[in-house]
Amino acid sequence: MHVGKIIPFEEARPLFEKLRATGKVIVQCHGTFDLVHPGHVYHLEEAKELGDVLVVTVTAEKYVNKGPGRPYFNDPLRARSLAALACVDYVVLIPHTAAVEAIEAVRPNIYCKGREYENPESDVTGNIHDDVVAVQRHGGEVRYIGSIVFSSTRLLNRHFDHVPAAIKEFCQNLAKDFPPEKFRAVVEDFSKLRVLVVGDLIFDRYSYLRVQGLTSKNRIISGRYLNEETQAGGSLAVFRHIQRFTPNVSLIGLVGTESWTEELLRLYLPEANDRVLRESSFTTIIKQRMCEPTGEGKEVSKLFAVNYIDADPPGAEVRARVLRAIESKLGEYDLVVVADFGHGLMSEEARRLVEAKAPFLALNCQTNSNNHGFNIINQQYRHADCFSLDEQEMLLAVSRRHIDHSRELDNLRARFSSRYAWLTRGAVETIGLRDGQTPCKLMPLESRIVDTVGAGDAFFSVAALAARCDLPVALATFLGQLAGAQAVRIVGNTEPISKSGLLKSGMSLLNF
Repeated sequence: MHVGKIIPFEEARPLFEKLRATGKVIVQCHGTFDLVHPGHVYHLEEAKELGDVLVVTVTAEKYVNKGPGRPYFNDPLRARSLAALACVDYVVLIPHTAAVEAIEAVRPNIYCKGREYENPESDVTGNIHDDVVAVQRHGGEVRYIGSIVFSSTRLLNRHFDHVPAAIKEFCQNLAKDFPPEKFRAVVEDFSKLRVLVVGDLIFDRYSYLRVQGLTSKNRIISGRYLNEETQAGGSLAVFRHIQRFTPNVSLIGLVGTESWTEELLRLYLPEANDRVLRESSFTTIIKQRMCEPTGEGKEVSKLFAVNYIDADPPGAEVRARVLRAIESKLGEYDLVVVADFGHGLMSEEARRLVEAKAPFLALNCQTNSNNHGFNIINQQYRHADCFSLDEQEMLLAVSRRHIDHSRELDNLRARFSSRYAWLTRGAVETIGLRDGQTPCKLMPLESRIVDTVGAGDAFFSVAALAARCDLPVALATFLGQLAGAQAVRIVGNTEPISKSGLLKSGMSLLNF
């Protein structure tokens, strides 16, 4: 009989409007309710005593952001567990990340939260303010209740196998020195850093086609154009990631003078930080990927790519302009992040300049189809305080296919006199090294892949901040992996990673 308590999100608003019209006092509780425990039961019973109808809204599994393996129980199981409680009158699954849409659907007289939310600063998402505003907008009030408190996350971390054993062991060890609140404080400290991002500015264009088959004469793929979107990539993507953690970040890049670039740059760059140089002789870099539309949450299927890139590097006059721009800004920042995609912005002179004068140099020197074999990190650079590279970039650097990854990474770290070094190996692991500390290895924290484009940039962006703050390599690697885990769930660089999302998933994984 309790199954009838579970109602679709689309039917919630009209149902509760009718109940309010009859004079019923509606009470709402909202959350993930991944593992229903005695603390939940007490909370819900106390909530029911405040009114006539208790509605429990539950974040649907697709929108739960608590790290890998969460929620442990799927939507039907969580909804049925709640509906089985005598004090619960209705359960609604909410297809949104935050609670505002749930509040709008229910419009409760009383909205209940746990006592830990009485201090808004304890909410890492920053959403509690929005929740309160939404409740009050419809004449409701917020009550903070809960006489017995347990943590579903802590219970799951300690007693369930919702993540691989290697990840669980890594997080248990890390949590000894960095429990959730200390972890949060570390991330908040990133806001004190002054960061300069230097590198090739790229626009990623995703063009979607409906494949119709092969042409009858030439046997090539034929597709019907559907739509496309242009995203901020390259150094601009790195800038946007870092901007989520500190407001003190600026970008030096290079674009052409095409009219469409101005509109896009205004979307992404505050005027005060706009150090992007315009040059009429330079073609703004576009990497266009022809893709098939896929189902929601499925990996993007790419058919082929077209790059809009000048065949020759910028001329001497343009290189001199870039060099002057970099030199004029280096002394103003704590961290210089170089995103070198090998498309011409980082000349020989620019590389030597940042190596000599950056107070702390974080380096990502990438290999791609346009520069394959010609933008190898140990051929282009001599020093970096920290660097990150992927497996193909490592193999090119050592000129061998079969290697001891940890040993070769350490050799490269020593050659660059680097304090930190990372090797990201896709779905296998990430290796992190720091001089004087035990090396660490961490598996990817997300297996549900939508698109891997930009995941390495997200890892590098956050790991660089951690390195500048002199954090232990295990924590820095964990932070980078959290960023990468977000990025693989996003199509390309559609949006930057979320600081609140990173905090929420990181604190969840460290809650033992």
